Amino acid sequence: MTKQKNNTSWQKTRKFFNDVHLWAGLISGIVLLVVCLTGTIYVYNTEIREWNASHLYKVDHSEGMSKLSPDELLDKNRDLIKGDITGVKISSDEDRSFQVTAREKGDKSRFGTTYFVNPYTGELLGNSKEENAAATFMGYMFSLHRWLLLDKIEAPIFEGLENRKLGSYITGACTILFTIGVLTGLVIWVPRKAKNWRQGLKIKFNSNWKRINHDLHNSLAFYSAIILFLMGVTGPFFSFPWYREALQKSLGTYKERSVRAPGPSAGEGKKGADKDQAKIEMLPLEDYLYSVDQTLDYVGEYTVSLPKDGASKINISKKRAGFFAPAASDKLVLDVASAKVIETDIFKEKPFNERVSGSIKALHLGDVYGSFSKLLYFISCLIATSLPVTGTLIWINKMKKPKKKNKRKTATV
Repeated sequence: MTKQKNNTSWQKTRKFFNDVHLWAGLISGIVLLVVCLTGTIYVYNTEIREWNASHLYKVDHSEGMSKLSPDELLDKNRDLIKGDITGVKISSDEDRSFQVTAREKGDKSRFGTTYFVNPYTGELLGNSKEENAAATFMGYMFSLHRWLLLDKIEAPIFEGLENRKLGSYITGACTILFTIGVLTGLVIWVPRKAKNWRQGLKIKFNSNWKRINHDLHNSLAFYSAIILFLMGVTGPFFSFPWYREALQKSLGTYKERSVRAPGPSAGEGKKGADKDQAKIEMLPLEDYLYSVDQTLDYVGEYTVSLPKDGASKINISKKRAGFFAPAASDKLVLDVASAKVIETDIFKEKPFNERVSGSIKALHLGDVYGSFSKLLYFISCLIATSLPVTGTLIWINKMKKPKKKNKRKTATV
């Protein structure tokens, strides 16, 4: 009797989760199909952009040629670079270009303009403002993924609500439903009898198409469940401030945004300080890189944020290179005058919750551990793209009532 009650209780619980799973999928299915498909493509956003503009990123050089110093490369191209130079990126790859970031006055773009330089000859290869078919295509993929292309519509669809926000709310809500679908799907996947769990891991290709479709939905979703959950739970972070705040609070990393007090107007109270700061001269960039290597003794890529005139500190980050290289970088603050390290921010030394909080974007995009995790995310995104299709087919098949067999009419004489 007790066993029968337990079975009935489990059946009711399973039916509840099955209903939640079904309606979460039906409501968000079309949007998720678009979001997951564009997400699959966007996993290799950087690679696609660089492939289409390889002349900017890859350089040819003769064996035995040595690279010019960063300062020599900047001096050779200072007249060709428009605006104030704000930073440089130096790769450990011998075949990659030297990158310089600059910003012209009035430039409101997020990153400014990147100039690409041959590190062996000092030749300017081009800049990021050049027309690039892949960059344009990936820009549309990103817009479709984040805002369903609603940001391309100028006239507001709903008065008082930006189209970009509307698109973000829709994708964010559907991503929450996707996460619920992943969690409820795992509950539904659990077999009634423990001895049957192996059946849920197999795809019976020798069966009929309905069975194959059912196995593709269940088994593939189970294999990719962890990554699907990570993608789903981090997605709304970029759509809803309340979700972002809640996630940060749950990780114990939330900080109130401080409101900056208005600073003194130009020329007030800083004239004397500016004169003192102007005396600080930068050392050659190689001196700062050497100092960084003494603290961060590994091969990697440097990103140098050049200080403004008179600033006493210079910020340099270094990221490991390699197939399994983590996306997170280590950051150092150095004294401009002496190149001594005065602040360190080593990622692996942070508490676990801070590492997770600082990796939300990487966890969503898939570059947590370089090319290795990107490959896993690409495969998982393909599976996620198929789930609305296979799930809908399962639902349609269940909705179809089995045809009644026609009874033979007996003739009466």
